[in-house]
Amino acid sequence: MSSGPVLVTEGPFAGWMTWSRGADPYETLLGPFCFQMIDERVRCAFEPKPHHLNGGGKIHGGALMSFADFALFCFAHKALANGVRAVTLSCNSEFISAGDCDSWIEAEGDVLRDTRSIIFARGLISQRGRPVLAFSGALKKIGC
Repeated sequence: MSSGPVLVTEGPFAGWMTWSRGADPYETLLGPFCFQMIDERVRCAFEPKPHHLNGGGKIHGGALMSFADFALFCFAHKALANGVRAVTLSCNSEFISAGDCDSWIEAEGDVLRDTRSIIFARGLISQRGRPVLAFSGALKKIGC
């Protein structure tokens, strides 16, 4: 089973990329989470639905943290080329404001450092230009 990025061909994210279907069953169930390259920057997004909400009618923190984890791998996709695989070593998050279902949730960020065995990255999740969650993490390259 390939776990590399694949082109989305239908729906609101047509022209974006996602990981091959089934590569991460949890993300497939929760998403779709998608990403695109804009120059050298990676932009990630998903369209929140009612099943992403908590009991208070806002996007569940677990959904946002799962999206942050997805985004870390997107930011690091160049370092993970040529079959290099990784797992999340740490993922830190700070909730800034609540999100809702009326528009896309987006993430932008970057790799801070790429070592032989660990990639350090950070990002910001926002909705309508309003910060929702700041996050950072480390990805451990497998077999390095």
